[in-house]
Amino acid sequence: MHERKIYSSRVWVDNKLQPATITFTDKIIAINFNKLDGANDYGNSVIMPGVIDVHVHINEPGRTEWEGFETATQAAAAAGSTTIIDMPLNASPVTTTLDAFNQKLEASKGKMNVNVGFYAGLIPGNTGNLEELIRSGVVGVKCFLTHSGIDEFPNVTEKDLDEAMPIIAKYNIPLLTHCELYDTEVDCDFENNPTSYQHYLASRPKKWENDAIDLMIRMCRKHNCPVHIVHVASAEALSKIEAAKKEGLPISAETCTQYIFFNAEAIPDGNCIYKCAPPIREKANNDQLKQAFGSGVLDFITTDHSPAPPNIKEMESGNLKKAWGGIAGIQFLLTASWTALNKTMTLEQFIPLVTSEPARFIKASTKGTIKIGNDADIVIWNPDKIDLVKPEDIFFRYKISPYIAQNLNGKVLETIVNGATVYQNKLIQNKNKGQWLLQK
Repeated sequence: MHERKIYSSRVWVDNKLQPATITFTDKIIAINFNKLDGANDYGNSVIMPGVIDVHVHINEPGRTEWEGFETATQAAAAAGSTTIIDMPLNASPVTTTLDAFNQKLEASKGKMNVNVGFYAGLIPGNTGNLEELIRSGVVGVKCFLTHSGIDEFPNVTEKDLDEAMPIIAKYNIPLLTHCELYDTEVDCDFENNPTSYQHYLASRPKKWENDAIDLMIRMCRKHNCPVHIVHVASAEALSKIEAAKKEGLPISAETCTQYIFFNAEAIPDGNCIYKCAPPIREKANNDQLKQAFGSGVLDFITTDHSPAPPNIKEMESGNLKKAWGGIAGIQFLLTASWTALNKTMTLEQFIPLVTSEPARFIKASTKGTIKIGNDADIVIWNPDKIDLVKPEDIFFRYKISPYIAQNLNGKVLETIVNGATVYQNKLIQNKNKGQWLLQK
């Protein structure tokens, strides 16, 4: 592989933006704090480690008509993301056995335009499969505390957690948990108002999230098993997570771009592109989520990219009760998150939330930072340019996303995966440059 040099006055090295030339093949081989002859000069565009999105649903094999590795990883590259981690559900079979995991690996071959890692799934009755799944290289285990939307991926109970958590703790990998505890039917008359966003919001109250997070903190304490709370949407839960961290429990938490970019007050009725679970909540709540990055209560940002075809998304009817809950956002982790956060933090505070912090979470020691010997996974972007999202710019399978027609702060100029330019000038330049990220 030939050697290449890139220069900018703003390169993210040693936790600061500074002038530097990066020399790389498939690995970073030199860092010079001046401009070298022969370097591509990117002016004051930001050169930084490739973004890492540790929460996406690719849906292949089995529901590939919903997305698939080819389109999802192209969209990731267009986002400036160089590594993504695929969830065990929405594919069919779900990744709850070694055989299913091998089917998924097979399905991804020749279709990885960025690096791809995988989670195993925990469902009732599959605790006996966890060790071989963990040993085969998954980076974590995912479970739901409420119905997942996919019947073959049922939610776990406290009894299931008691069986599984000692095994997961032994390998010191995280148990990722969808935290909503459905206690009683909420009296909100969503049944008779199926297109009303406010009725949908009321149907999945913060209490569900708060109670589920209480349970997972208790289980984390009991088993000393690393627990990761995915897509925190209830700001009321932040103090609980903060207290658990102060206690020294091995607990981490994320929120997703949609929970800090959109607010319930501005979501129109009958438009299912905004439906996800937990729901996007009110502005005052979401402003508290933004503050929780500064205090370290929330560790990083993900997309929870969870696309579906137009009929399953109820694009015609606008029926929020029937529609698939999930937002297509894999292409906008960097730019939409920066748009949401640039008034509350500096670029220097923001960059780790999409690079080194998620890399640490998945124990990817050669990713997430620009240093000699690390993988040459790099994004070059202009955080100061405002870019309008147009349907024709989207690489994921269906042009169904609340980010379409939004003006986003930031334009991705080039995405480099393992030393090769995969995305540039709004086009995929080189395919299949990604690799499996398996944790041995």
